[in-house]
Amino acid sequence: MSSIANIHPKAIIGSNTIIEPFATIGEGVEIGDNCWIGPNAVLMSGTRVGNNCKVFPGAVIGAIPQDLKYKGENTHVFIGDNTTIREHVTINKGTADKNKTSVGKNCLIMAYVHIAHDCIVGDHCIIANGVTLAGHIKIDDFAILEGLVAVQQFVHIGAHSFIAGASLVRKNVPPYVKAAREPLAYIGINSVGLKRRGYTADDVSTIENIYKQIYILNKNVSEGMSKVAASVADGKLKSEIMDFINSSEKGVIRSSLS
Repeated sequence: MSSIANIHPKAIIGSNTIIEPFATIGEGVEIGDNCWIGPNAVLMSGTRVGNNCKVFPGAVIGAIPQDLKYKGENTHVFIGDNTTIREHVTINKGTADKNKTSVGKNCLIMAYVHIAHDCIVGDHCIIANGVTLAGHIKIDDFAILEGLVAVQQFVHIGAHSFIAGASLVRKNVPPYVKAAREPLAYIGINSVGLKRRGYTADDVSTIENIYKQIYILNKNVSEGMSKVAASVADGKLKSEIMDFINSSEKGVIRSSLS
């Protein structure tokens, strides 16, 4: 641990964690074991970092929200184990809405990403360079956002989804899909990612059939959902997709064919 890092005496630092010169660790910050905090990284009050994490130079974690409704509540940022946060990432703490902003385990948050207040990012997510997340966004496990994606507040991005670079995300993105174009639209399922993560050929076929009904064979999402309910055998994948869409008050992305 560098003697010229600025570490508050009330910070809690785990074993074998390296704090490089000129890093700043604020009051009450907690950092787990075997972490690396790079030079000029800033971890502000309310930040909690798990084990085996890396925070690269210039990142700022735990700054107050960029939200005029924030009144100084005692809120937090949580970073899960084995997560890497690259250069100049900014992650703001929560507001009274959720009292936290969180990034899960085994995530890669690339350079210049901004994660605003009350965002909840799941495990195994990859968020590429320059992505901007507005407040109150939820991203489920294994989602991938390519570079320069911008996501509107309160959007929900489903598990195992893939969003193409420079996309503008204004509606919810259901699980397992690939999304691209402007306005953002369904362009297929994330079959390559699913196979890499152990989904069987039958699983992929079921997901493909569900979305074919929702986005290709019928006139609109509501009609497609009715056909799925009637024609697809009940199971975990069907329930997950239908529950996501039925609970999407903001609505979901449309088909590129519509």
